[in-house]
Amino acid sequence: QVQVVESGGGLVQAGGSLRLSCAASGRTFSLSAMAWFRQAPGKEREFVSGIKWSGGDTNYADSVKGRFTISRDNAKNTVYLQMNSLKPEDTAVYYCAAQTYYSGGWSPARMNYWGKGTLVTVSS
Repeated sequence: QVQVVESGGGLVQAGGSLRLSCAASGRTFSLSAMAWFRQAPGKEREFVSGIKWSGGDTNYADSVKGRFTISRDNAKNTVYLQMNSLKPEDTAVYYCAAQTYYSGGWSPARMNYWGKGTLVTVSS
């Protein structure tokens, strides 16, 4: 019912910036929130940032606060993740996820739809 597609990943040097985009299509009227997660090799998928469609409330993982900014364009059903001051430890596959109804929390288990991911590689 809902398709999520990420884009914008790539290779960037430490200290650089990258902007990820996530476009949702289909029955997007049912979506309450969208979020970004990432997964590095050998590590579990972790929450990066989330945003609610109504009101635009945002949340960030402590590791990215002050460096990453999530935003939304309701008309385009698109969410963005502006990543600044990138560090090598930010290297991971970044996944965009959509939630039908936000009930609190941003764990992967609460997400209903997932994109296939976009790779972000930060070199030293």
